[in-house]
Amino acid sequence: MDKRFLSILGALVIIFIGIFIISQHSSKNSNSTASNNTAKPTAHVEGQGSKGVTLIEYGDYECPICAEFYLAVKQVAADNSQDIFFQFRNLPLTSLHPNAFSSARAAEAASQQGKFWQMHDKLYDNQTQWASASNPLSFFQTYAQELGLNITKFNSDYLSSQVNNSINADLAAFAKTNQEQATPTFFLDGKVLDNTQLIDPQTGTVSVDKFNHIINQEIASKNK
Repeated sequence: MDKRFLSILGALVIIFIGIFIISQHSSKNSNSTASNNTAKPTAHVEGQGSKGVTLIEYGDYECPICAEFYLAVKQVAADNSQDIFFQFRNLPLTSLHPNAFSSARAAEAASQQGKFWQMHDKLYDNQTQWASASNPLSFFQTYAQELGLNITKFNSDYLSSQVNNSINADLAAFAKTNQEQATPTFFLDGKVLDNTQLIDPQTGTVSVDKFNHIINQEIASKNK
């Protein structure tokens, strides 16, 4: 057999073996990353919760509907701060909002320096600034500076696997609810709320009064 042919054949065998080893190694690393993600869902909670009632919002910082709910939810949380716990968890819908996961990273990175809620508010207050940016990080860094964060640490945490895993843990927790992914989604003591019941039919805007009424009903039923 031609020696040149044998050399080519040998080279092809080596190449295929190399591809196989690399693919196996990549697969192993991918599975390891998934199985080793033991991060718990985030625990960003406001309120005293004296009535034992918890309101959880799964939100997306780039979602325009979440932005419409934002101020009303902020008011509802303040109105009921003594009675309930209010918790925010990440549900970035990246198929619709390309900067959703990045903005969640910014909030979680700020959380590492005790400024989660402040960054949460910055992101919603300034959503129109960064939502369509090709590189939103520069906006997030500006917000971090305004909040007095250590920028070096913020940048490091923003890129960290810890922050990434925390967001994915929130996504996994939502998946367990068997609800269709939509933002915002609210759970009041584990029961999903119908967002249409929170809208004022006259104005088409989120009604703080309707929201408070539903919460007061839950408090009343829990303390009978």
